Parts: sequence; C-alpha cells; structure tokens
Amino acid sequence: MIPAADLVEVALAASTADETIVLVDDTEEAALRWAGNSMTTNGSTRARTATVIALRHTTSGTRCGIVTAPLVHRGEVTAVTEAADAAARAAPPAGDAVPLVAGGGTPADWDAPAGRTGIDVFDPVIGALAHGFDGSDALYGFAEHRVRTSWLGTSTGLRRRWTQPDGSLEITGKRGGLDGASAWVGAGTTDFTDVRMDRLLEDLSRRLDWAATSVSVPAGRYETVLPPSAVADLMISLMWSMEGLGAHEGRTVWSGPHGTRLGDTLTGLPLTLTSDPAAPGLQYAPFVTATTSTDAVSVFDNGLPAGRVDWIRDGTVHALAYPRAAAAEFSAQPTAPGHNLLLTGGTGASLDEMIAGTERGLLLTTLWYLREVDPASLLMTGLTRDGVYLIEDGQVRAAVDNFRFNESPVALLGRATEVGHTERTLPREWKDWFTRTAMPPMRIPDFHMSSVSAAR
Repeated sequence: MIPAADLVEVALAASTADETIVLVDDTEEAALRWAGNSMTTNGSTRARTATVIALRHTTSGTRCGIVTAPLVHRGEVTAVTEAADAAARAAPPAGDAVPLVAGGGTPADWDAPAGRTGIDVFDPVIGALAHGFDGSDALYGFAEHRVRTSWLGTSTGLRRRWTQPDGSLEITGKRGGLDGASAWVGAGTTDFTDVRMDRLLEDLSRRLDWAATSVSVPAGRYETVLPPSAVADLMISLMWSMEGLGAHEGRTVWSGPHGTRLGDTLTGLPLTLTSDPAAPGLQYAPFVTATTSTDAVSVFDNGLPAGRVDWIRDGTVHALAYPRAAAAEFSAQPTAPGHNLLLTGGTGASLDEMIAGTERGLLLTTLWYLREVDPASLLMTGLTRDGVYLIEDGQVRAAVDNFRFNESPVALLGRATEVGHTERTLPREWKDWFTRTAMPPMRIPDFHMSSVSAAR
C-alpha cells in the first residue's frame, strides 16, 4: 500500500492538467455493538479514498474534473489522474473558479503514518458497561471510534495534513420488554477517557423510572424543556442553512429585503453560536478540504485557512458561509462551514434546575427524523423518541405520548425564555455526520407538538 504522502506526490507528478489538487483520507474505525445486555459484534476496519481534482484553463474559463477512488497501489495513480483530466476537458467552465491557495511549506509530520485506533480504545467504558448488563433493564447500543488522517497537496506547492479522532457512545434502555418504556443517552468523545459511564447509566435508569407512570396528552403547544442533545440537532440544522449565496438569491431564511439578514437580531438573549477549530476537545482541521463544490464550499478553496466563526453573536446574525468566488461577488468575507458547533451565553442553569423551575410543561429528550419543510422559514418537521415526560410543580410526573412536531430553529431561538449551562453533548439525529457539539438546555414557552405519534 503506497503511503498517503507519497500518493499525493505521485499523483501531482503524473497529472497532465494545468493545475491539480490531491486529497487523501486514510480512515481506521473500531466499533462495539450490544443488544439485550450482551455483546454482539466488535471489530475494526481500514479504508482509503483519494480524490484528484484536475483543472484546465481555457479561453472560456477554468474547467474542473474530479475523480475519487480507493487508491492503494502506486500503479493505479496514473489512471485516476488521466480520468480527472479527461473529466476536466469535458466539463463546462466552473462558476466558482478562483486562483488556488498558494503553498506555504510542508508539515513536519507529512510523511508520518496515519493515525490508528482499535478495540482497546473502549477500555475506559467496557467495565462500566458490563456492570450495566447485570441490571434488570435491557441495554442496546453501540460505541464507535474513527481516526481519519487527511493529506492535501496542490500543484501550487501547498501541503497540509490533519488527524481527526472522533468517537461516540449511544445506549438505549428498555424496561418491560421491547414494547415497554425506552430511553436514550449518548456521549461524544475523542478517546473515551472522558465518558462518564456512571452518569449515563444513572440518567438512563432515571428516565426509565419516570416512565413507570404514563398519561396521554393531546397535541398542541406546550412549555418544553429541551436537553443539550436535542438543542444540538436543531442548531446543527440552523448552521447548515447559513449559506451566503442562497441568502442573496432569496432562497433561504437568511434572505432579507435588501440582500441578507446579516445584522438582524434573532433573540434578546445574549446567545452566541460558534464554530472554532481550536475549541478544546472539539478541534477540527484549521483549513478547508473539499472534494466537491457547493453553495457553502468550493474545491478551489482547498487549503484556505479556517478560523473561528461566530454565526450568531450576542443574539444577532453575524456571519454566513461564502466560498471565495461568492464572497468576491457579494463583497463579503470568505467563510468556511464549521465542523463543530457551540452555543453559549446562557444562565448556567443545569437541566435539572430548569425542570425544577417548570410549573407545568414537557421534557423532550431526543429528536428523530428531522426534515426541512420550508427553507424560507427553516421550518422543520420531526418526531420525538425514547421519552417525552410531563413536568408538574418542578417534578417529572409521568411519560407521555411521542409527537410529530413542526418548528423552525430560527423561530425557537427568538422564542426561547431560558438557556442554561453549555456542555459537550452528542446530537442524536445528526450524529453520523456531526459529533462535535457543546450545547445548553433550552426552555421554549410554546413548542408546537403538531400531532400525536405512534413512534416509540
């Protein structure tokens, strides 16, 4: 197997295009799965993908060809570079073409082997999980750890490398058989040494205890307390929508009467929504990598520095994502999409304290099957899952039905009356795509449960 750093250099040397970008990802994954208090599978895998982006400069514009393949052997490289060049020759001029980012030296670890992982990464949690298997509740779930090492090289001399560890653990507890009460807890991590299994299992048991009594309540608007995980799913959806091009073209919730809504106040609370590559425990690559162009990111921006972005600052819309070409068109600041997300500015109250301060309302624990209904308002629909509970006089009294809901994360920010302490959390709906979040619990005075759902 050709070393990834060598693959980059061989591909750049073999390319006959005018300019070339090469990206290589080496990924190693380890996983544990369990069901009914028994381990079912475990194992690890390794994989590689390489992307060659060939550019052809013509009188009508720059043409771009992109080919991605699982390159392993040196002899395979030339065929892929030729295919990328052929794709560039056949492509129309690229609307997002700008000069490539200039080179700036080679990282000291450029030639080092890719990052590794294995089953032993789960050692910090296996003992506590085995103890949980001895209980009366049936536990289902999985733990995953992924280490992705990325290399980026261009014909302009740019060389960049980043190793990204990501881990997650999810547990669903069942009480009273498969048709009985269920609850979910999860945690995001980089190495599992910081996962508090005792706290997760305690929270799971407490939620199942709450379901010992159940009542039915109709659909409607309820004062609702959202835990950090549910807030994360909503804020990720919001951040993904914050694209400058769509806003200027009048296609999104961020479109204004004279362009965009930059500068608009969304909430009277001093909330800041941030992506920061240097956030402790949530770090990500401080440069752009892109294997395809979208409204938010361009292949021509590969290697562009990516710093902290406050999407919302003190309750006001502060930034939108712009590739360099779109930024130049609209006289905006080039801004890359974030790969972590933090919401800060709350009071510091815990979830339990917010429950204690609720006279009557609902505690909604996790979201599921989120889908966009209307981009102009970012209206989303989705389902609650694995535990919605009735709060009365500051105490959780009973489990209630699951619901389908219709809400906009933008509108929810505007209506929130209390936001608590920010902590690292794992989104449930978007976990397969986005794990690095830190969110607070949030109180909404009139969360819209549009219909009762049969989902469990």
